[in-house]
Amino acid sequence: MSSEPVPGARGSTVRSALREALRTGSEDELRTARDLSAAVGIREKDVAEHLLHLERSLKPEGLRLEVQPAECLACGYVFRERTRLTRPGACPQCRSTRIDPPAFRIAG
Repeated sequence: MSSEPVPGARGSTVRSALREALRTGSEDELRTARDLSAAVGIREKDVAEHLLHLERSLKPEGLRLEVQPAECLACGYVFRERTRLTRPGACPQCRSTRIDPPAFRIAG
């Protein structure tokens, strides 16, 4: 993975750059918010908001944003029911803050 931001074409938007960043690579490759922020050149905190809009725009095309849920590194708890696309602050089971963040990809 390259850490340089994707150069934006004239008139391109952050959402289209995110879409391209999610499409590049293999179909099985999942990308975290940190990966996407580095690829697109935006703050990591802003990625979740852009992904929500991207998720809505993918539906008419028959595509969807697939989310691999966050997971606690200490006890293995998986945040399956979590609807927010951001990394949780702490595990509800063991209270550890060592959390593997959610990862994303576009699926057809």
